[in-house]
Amino acid sequence: QVQLVESGGGLVQPGGSLRLSCAASGSIFSIYTMGWYRQAPGKQRELVGTITSGGSTNYADSVKGRFTISRDNAKKTMYLQMNSMKPEDTAVYYCSANIWARVGGEIREYWGQGTQVTVSS
Repeated sequence: QVQLVESGGGLVQPGGSLRLSCAASGSIFSIYTMGWYRQAPGKQRELVGTITSGGSTNYADSVKGRFTISRDNAKKTMYLQMNSMKPEDTAVYYCSANIWARVGGEIREYWGQGTQVTVSS
């Protein structure tokens, strides 16, 4: 069974930093593109950024220059380093991954349960 678990969320002051992790586990043959998404109360879920298996990234304009996505393929873990955080960054952050499962053999997108990030003074 494939599973994604986010961690690292919490309360941070404006201008502060936070680092989120997304760990994949289970019967996995290969992990392709992974991504971070976020959803604020009353708003639609939006893309934060993505990273390919080779490390190429892209970001939403709202986080460019402040957020950095990275991954450790050996650990099957993706990270989101958030710097210079703003109140508008407050949201539940979700990770996703396109995974080729060892059992079943199909490539599909998996999602974590999310972790709360609150930026407030």
